Amino acid sequence: MAPFIYSLHWDPVPFQACIAGLPESIIAAACARSGQRVLHVDSRNYYGGNWASFSFSGLLSWIKENQQKTDLSDECEDWRKLILEDEEAIPLSSKDRTIQHVEDFCFGDQDSAEGVEEAGALPKLPVFAAAAAQGVSPGPEESPAAEGISLGSEESPAAEGVSPGPEKEDPAVESPGEEAQSPEPEQAPGTDPAGAGTAPGSGAAPGTAPGESPLEPAKAEPAPSENAAQEPKKITYSQIIREGRRFNIDLVSKLLYSRGLLIDLLIKSNVSRYAEFKNATRVLAFREGKVEQVPCSRADVFNSRQLTMVEKRMLMKFLTFCLDYEQHPEEYQGSVSLNKTRKLTPSLQHFILHSIAMVSEAESSTLQGLQATRKFLQCLGRYGNTPFLFPLYGQGEIPQCFCRLCAVFGGIYCLRHAVRCLVLDRASGRCKAIVDHFGQRISANYFIVEDSYLSESTCTNVCYKQISRAVLITDQSILNTDSEQQVSILTVPPLEPGRAAVCVIELCSSTMTCMKDTYLVHLTCPSTKTAREDLEPVVQKLFNLNTEKETENEELEKPRVLWAVYFNMRDSSGVEKSSYAGLPPNVYVCSGPDSALGNDCAVKQAETIFREMFPTEEFCPAPPNPEDIIYDEDEIEPEESGLNNSPETKPEASAEENSSGDGHLYNKIY
Repeated sequence: MAPFIYSLHWDPVPFQACIAGLPESIIAAACARSGQRVLHVDSRNYYGGNWASFSFSGLLSWIKENQQKTDLSDECEDWRKLILEDEEAIPLSSKDRTIQHVEDFCFGDQDSAEGVEEAGALPKLPVFAAAAAQGVSPGPEESPAAEGISLGSEESPAAEGVSPGPEKEDPAVESPGEEAQSPEPEQAPGTDPAGAGTAPGSGAAPGTAPGESPLEPAKAEPAPSENAAQEPKKITYSQIIREGRRFNIDLVSKLLYSRGLLIDLLIKSNVSRYAEFKNATRVLAFREGKVEQVPCSRADVFNSRQLTMVEKRMLMKFLTFCLDYEQHPEEYQGSVSLNKTRKLTPSLQHFILHSIAMVSEAESSTLQGLQATRKFLQCLGRYGNTPFLFPLYGQGEIPQCFCRLCAVFGGIYCLRHAVRCLVLDRASGRCKAIVDHFGQRISANYFIVEDSYLSESTCTNVCYKQISRAVLITDQSILNTDSEQQVSILTVPPLEPGRAAVCVIELCSSTMTCMKDTYLVHLTCPSTKTAREDLEPVVQKLFNLNTEKETENEELEKPRVLWAVYFNMRDSSGVEKSSYAGLPPNVYVCSGPDSALGNDCAVKQAETIFREMFPTEEFCPAPPNPEDIIYDEDEIEPEESGLNNSPETKPEASAEENSSGDGHLYNKIY
């Protein structure tokens, strides 16, 4: 069936055009908030680019798409005829080359999953972009935000139909045959990015009662019994397929530092009301072939049984020193080793280097290690006993939150809408318009694009790094405790010289990223080889990769991998704009995800680009209080005629909702 074609009649007033990604979503929100006209287009049928999250069937479709690497169809082959004599065209790429070496493995019985469909999925429509993978019918999914989700509950519709897969879309202006995108985990007072024909954020989710804070704590799952914790339930591949809508699998694995730039921006812009968070509950270490918990807070240190009393005192003194290390430059400048001056034991050195500072001993200086340790310590205690937060329903929620804010202030969103070329004015050397795949010219003052959309000729001189990624579905935690609902971070030191340390993030079902009785494990490291070659040795150390029949006795204690995927992702962070050939000055390039644990790089990049575009405007200020908005008489008349809700039905903003302090986000953390 041919794709749904629609006609767009663009206003002659120029847009600020954006494409995909977290930095672009932040810039789009900042531009719309400052009164600019924003058009956010994407050739994909889901939001976020390489920052997106997928349901299980969505991820299977994404895997199939990247293994085949098919070109996008060119619906307007004669678009070059639209370029005038005094203009020049800069073609954009129709291929996504950012993902390579995709390999997926099922360690269960795949035959038993034949014919199994996702629970709650509607019959598959013959829509061009909704290709099913491996016999799985993705089915249309509705955005839970459009239905008013029950926040933090595992029975939430968002837990069933989440994450934008290749068959999903969230805030869109088109595609009636496709489903709405990933779960919007927070009641959005004033926005809802789902719905065809509208921009995201067009309606209020009914989950927020009048007078309540916009951030509500997630509901905890019932604590499992001891027997259940000791004997993990047998999970089959057919169960994973059937419960696929309960998975929200991130392409990029990150955590939010509680005092990081992204959390500060979420609070400042009031975007935090669109999301819900869960504390990372523990920091782990891998030492001498065993996984153990690292004491982080003062109470953890003194309650730890892993450290002697002498080591506890040494650790507390060292951490106190790290908080004000700048006052003692003689202890870290030059070639002075802190291991010698502080006389740290090998176990303390391991904990500090790999689990607190999380830096490479070979590639990082003493000063960098101290800075990383201080950042870790400063983030402790703001929202919990660890420095990290994780957004419920996955990292892919964060770009959508900023899309909501942009839409509330008039941003227009178009999925499956490819941009064929930039139109360059030869006289001024600036980009004046873009041409889409329907052959329509759209005027634009600025064009913000992700690196992956640029052609090979534009990126000839760019040297890229790569990230190795693996995602596993397992049947139990890497460190079993009384509680199964743990969010853990583990740094595995290099297993051999020349390799990088591997960051492991394990998510439980209460994060709304996996089905009950399973865990979602993300592994990330800078690439030296293919993702499988980089990460499989670590997977073998931590997990049991054998099928249930082949499992040996010594492997029984390890979590069993049910399904796994490996892939390499391009890391374009740190690339200067001057490295791209022939780009006009009003075209800005945003990088994709980097290998760092936090999101500081994306926020810095977004703010830098916005300030270059609009140096006099404030970057993402808080939206006005609805009570402070003064309406024109023409806008009040429909309300008086009974067409709108009466004033009595409008929820009032609480004082907590309008605050920008820590408590504003704290109420949404579980």
